[in-house]
Amino acid sequence: MRHAIPPLRAGHRLQLLEGSLALFPALIEAIDTARDEVLLETYIFDFTGSGADVAYALERAARRGVAVRVVIDGFGTPEVPPFWQMRFEAARVQWVLYSPPGAFGLLWPGQWRRLHRKLCVVDGAVGFCGGINILDDFHDPNHGPLDSPRLDFALRAEGPLVPRMRDTMQRQWARIEAMGQLRRAHWGGAFGSWRAAHQPPAPARQPRADASNARAALLLRDNLRHRTVIERAYLRAIGRARSEIIIANAYFVPGGRMRRALIGAARRGVHVNLLLQGRYEYFMQYYASRPVFGALLGAGVHIHEYAPSFLHAKVAVIDGRWATVGSSNLDPLSLLLAREANVVVEDERFARRLRDRLVHAMVHEGERMDPAAYARRSVWQRALERLALGIMRVLLVIQGKRYL
Repeated sequence: MRHAIPPLRAGHRLQLLEGSLALFPALIEAIDTARDEVLLETYIFDFTGSGADVAYALERAARRGVAVRVVIDGFGTPEVPPFWQMRFEAARVQWVLYSPPGAFGLLWPGQWRRLHRKLCVVDGAVGFCGGINILDDFHDPNHGPLDSPRLDFALRAEGPLVPRMRDTMQRQWARIEAMGQLRRAHWGGAFGSWRAAHQPPAPARQPRADASNARAALLLRDNLRHRTVIERAYLRAIGRARSEIIIANAYFVPGGRMRRALIGAARRGVHVNLLLQGRYEYFMQYYASRPVFGALLGAGVHIHEYAPSFLHAKVAVIDGRWATVGSSNLDPLSLLLAREANVVVEDERFARRLRDRLVHAMVHEGERMDPAAYARRSVWQRALERLALGIMRVLLVIQGKRYL
C-alpha cells in the first residue's frame, strides 16, 4: 500500500547536531530534565566511552520516577552487558531487544528486517532523529579506536512532528509487548497491546508562539503502510532540483529509479555531488556500490570519498532549502527492509548549515573520484564488485524484492 508523503508543517524549532560529540550532551540534557517519559530507539547501544554517559542519564531518569522505555535492535546489539542489565533493572528502566536473531541468525530471511531508526522523545515535547547510534564517535565495535570521529548527523526538534515521533514509538513498544505476550500465551494481554498499537495518533500540538518558521515532516519506512515514503521523498526532491544536489550517504547502492533521477538531474544542468564512504567497512556495501559509479560519473555526477574516518551520514541538501536528516541509507536494506526514520526540512537557515558542513567535507576531507582512474580499476577489483552485487541481488530475490 502506497501512502502519501506527509505534508510539511510550519512551527518547528530545529537544531542540527554533528556526531555523538554534539548529540549526546543535548540528549543527556533533555533526559536529565525529563519529568514524565523518555522513549528511545536505536540500532546500536554501545556502552563504551560516551555511550555509557547516555546510559547513566537513562538510569538517573528512571530512578527519579520517569517512565523510561528503550528499544534496541537485536542484531545491531546482540546483548546488553550484564553490568548494565542489572543497573537498568534496578532502576526500572524498561528495555527490550527488537527481534533477536536466534539460533539461525540471519540465515533466516525473516530476520533481515531490522529496526534501524534512531529516535528519542522526551516528555512528548522534544524529539531527536538522525543516523547516530548510541555509540562513541571515536570507537567502532568492529574496528576498535578511531583516530578521527565518525561523520554523522542528527537533529533536535520541537514542534508538530514530535508527537508523531512519540506515537510511532509507543506503537512499536505495544507491538513488541503483544508479540511477547503471544509467545507466553497471554492472549488477553496480547489483544490489549495489539489494540494499543493501532490506536489513532494523538492530535498534533499547536506550535509554540516563539517557534521558528521551519517546515518539517517525519518520514517513516516500514513493511506495511509506509514502504516507499522515504525513497519517494528523495525522488520528488531530486526531480524538482534546479541548481544543486548534495547527498552524503554511508551505504550508497542506488536502485534503478534513483540512478536515473540523479543522471537526469545532472544532464539538465543540476550540480550533483555525492559524499560517500571512502574507507572499507563492510564487504557487500563497499563493493556493491561501485559498479553503478560509471554511469553516474559519465553523466557528470561528482563523487567524493570521505577519507578521515568512517562516514555514517544519511543526509541531503537540495537547492539550498530542502534537506533531510535521518537513518535511511540509499541501499536495499534501508529502502526495502529496515524500519527507518528521516525528517525532511524546508528551511534555508537549517539547510545552509548542513550544506556548509558537507561542502567543507567534500573539499577538505574527501577525495574526488577521477573517472579515468575509475575506468582503469583492476580486474580483481571488478571481480569483487560483481561478486558483492551478485550476492545482494540474490538476497533481494529471496526476499521477493526488485530494486537493482
